[in-house]
Amino acid sequence: MTPLREGDIAPGFSLPRSRDSFVSLDELTAGGTVVLAFYPGDFSSVCTNELCMFRDGLSEFGQLDARVVGISGDSHFTHEAFRKANRITFDLLSDYDHSVARLYGVAYDDFLGLKGAAKRSVFIVDRERRIRYVWSTESAANLPDLDEIRRRLYAMRGGAE
Repeated sequence: MTPLREGDIAPGFSLPRSRDSFVSLDELTAGGTVVLAFYPGDFSSVCTNELCMFRDGLSEFGQLDARVVGISGDSHFTHEAFRKANRITFDLLSDYDHSVARLYGVAYDDFLGLKGAAKRSVFIVDRERRIRYVWSTESAANLPDLDEIRRRLYAMRGGAE
């Protein structure tokens, strides 16, 4: 399974962000550019590292008119505990059946016994739902290059890459 590519139109979805609230890709992109950060699961050391990196860079992403959203197969209950434990202020969406990870081509066949868990992947999606950047890895130990993500976002605003 290969991930979607730059230039593709991002498939739509609607996922729970809490017990009583769902959000769609259309709602997310209506506000501008979205950074979709897929990750295998809450509370693992590498995933905690990654999401805290995004948390720490959140104000800079905001200055680049980009909203960060995390997506994994964990439940909204687990996401809420993870958000509180790590002071995560952006949305974590529950892809509990791994359908969105599959749509984006970033689902493991088997990850430590978890069928369909999301590969660590990042997609930058613009207001028109066009994918402007893709990064995905087979190794869950690898982290995305936040400097490269920032460069891409800056370039989207008309700056030099």
